[in-house]
Amino acid sequence: MNIQPLLEALDVQEDAARALADDLRGQITELQGRLREAETHLEHLAITRKTVTALADRLPAQAASADLPEHPRTTPASSPPSTRPPAPSGPATSAKPSTTNCCRRTSKAPAPS
Repeated sequence: MNIQPLLEALDVQEDAARALADDLRGQITELQGRLREAETHLEHLAITRKTVTALADRLPAQAASADLPEHPRTTPASSPPSTRPPAPSGPATSAKPSTTNCCRRTSKAPAPS
C-alpha cells in the first residue's frame, strides 16, 4: 500500500491549518492593541468627567446653569452604531492621523488634575 498520497494530503492540511492559526494570532494581536487604546480612552474620559464634576461643584448654582449650554447626554446605549469600517489587519500605511489616539499623551509631563 502506498501511503505517500495520504502523507501529501496531510501536509497540505497542516500548512493550511498553520496559516490560519498564524492569521488568527495576528488578528488577536491587532485587537489587543485596539482594546488597550479603547481602555486608555475610557480612562481619560473618566478623568475628564471627574475633573469637570469637581470644577462644576465649585461654581455658584446660578452661574453654572446660566453660562453653560444645554447638551444632551449621550450614552453608549443611545449612541448610533459606528459606521466606521473595520481596521485592516495588515500594517498601517495610511498617512491620515488616527482618531483612536486622540487623547494619547506623548510627553512625560504629569497629567493635569
